[in-house]
Amino acid sequence: MNHQAPRSGPAARDATMPTYRDAESAAARLAGVAHRTPVVTSATADRLLGASLFFKCENLQRVGAFKFRGAYNAISQLAPPQRRAGVVAFSSGNHAQAIALAGNLLSVPTTILMPLDAPAQKVEATRGYGGRIVTYDRYTQDREALGRELAEEQGLTLIPPFNHRDVIAGQGTAAKELFEEVGELDILLVPVGGGGLISGCALAASVLSPSCAVIGVEPAAGNDVQQSVSRGEIVRIETPRTIADGAQTNAPGAITFDIIRRLVREIITVDDRQLVAAMKFFASRMKLLVEPTGCLAAAAALEQVLPMRGRRVGVLVSGGNVDLARFCALAGQAD
Repeated sequence: MNHQAPRSGPAARDATMPTYRDAESAAARLAGVAHRTPVVTSATADRLLGASLFFKCENLQRVGAFKFRGAYNAISQLAPPQRRAGVVAFSSGNHAQAIALAGNLLSVPTTILMPLDAPAQKVEATRGYGGRIVTYDRYTQDREALGRELAEEQGLTLIPPFNHRDVIAGQGTAAKELFEEVGELDILLVPVGGGGLISGCALAASVLSPSCAVIGVEPAAGNDVQQSVSRGEIVRIETPRTIADGAQTNAPGAITFDIIRRLVREIITVDDRQLVAAMKFFASRMKLLVEPTGCLAAAAALEQVLPMRGRRVGVLVSGGNVDLARFCALAGQAD
């Protein structure tokens, strides 16, 4: 089927904003490199909610998160001089691992800014993939400014975790695969940090399932995107304190905010207690290990934050990188 990307906005914006065609191109680059992750169902969840749920398991992606898609898509398009010089990224963990692995596969040196309190498992994995780690304090230092400084000082190419055309296009391949496997959906629930995943997914939905309501889910303690959409301008907040470490963002990016305003129906929130309950559901009923951030969309579904009865609902499970000790400690809280 020959899908046409939707037209929107002025020509100047169209020249820099990603489109569904970019996601199609990304899918071709990722073929045979990224996993085509499974879509799983749960009779228990369907019965509880009176809906048909389809879980896209990006916790089973390479590096344990959807982030590999965007990282590989971005690095693979660098010019030879940029590849030789290397890239720099900033991340609490999943984008860090994705950049490190993609760089390793493509023989590109990688430097990663990671917060001092990043999960130990994510730090170790990033280092194991060959990334050079530079630490910072997420509560007192500006990671974006630090990233720009490193890029300028060392001649590196900065690849941010979400506000980047090629990153967004890569992330959109997750929803592209979901729609190709299960067909059109009524609702697509997507975790939201800086908005890269939901932006890519919304681009895919706009072409492959135009009537689907794309809904983002943020941690209640860090609803910068929800506030931004409500006010019609980017709102910056203090670094949120939530167990969803992958969504401890301060503000959406200019590119992701533009796409979200145009193509996302609504942004809703769940709290840490609801994330813990979702983690336990995944482990006990679906035999899946999912990190707190990866549970954002599922928690909104399981807690029935919005009406879903009789609907076909896609749920993006964005990552599974949580160490077992922390998982057991958190899951125990849901008893």
